[in-house]
Amino acid sequence: MFKYMTINEIQSEIIEEFELFDNKNDKYTYIIELGKKLPPFPEVHRLDENLIKGCQSKVWVKPRFEDGKIAFWGDSDSTLVKGLVSLLLRVLSERKPNEIMEVELNFIDEIGLRQMLSMNRSNGLMAMIKQLKLYALAYHTQTEINN
Repeated sequence: MFKYMTINEIQSEIIEEFELFDNKNDKYTYIIELGKKLPPFPEVHRLDENLIKGCQSKVWVKPRFEDGKIAFWGDSDSTLVKGLVSLLLRVLSERKPNEIMEVELNFIDEIGLRQMLSMNRSNGLMAMIKQLKLYALAYHTQTEINN
């Protein structure tokens, strides 16, 4: 049976998973494994409009707004970044726009992700978060206008 989890419950789950690893290399390996589990990203969506600006690697994110929630699909040409995309989508996909706009993604610092990444990768991660929140703001605004 599927159990609905809040954003904070999912973040706590991720933090617990990363507590199992003693070193940075094991965390990197796990992040790469998470990326391999992302659903296939259709070639038709590998468009410039779906590219995240500010990432060193190519990162595509495609949102879909349905039943008041945003679902995200994503991919990257980098195995590590694909894992980062997987983490973000795990936390933020299938959420209401206001949940995404308001969330503090504390798991990033709790698992030491910011310290593990190069400055360019860290900036790219922040660019991904910013874009996901901008999608949420756009859908939130659209919903407000239509109501």
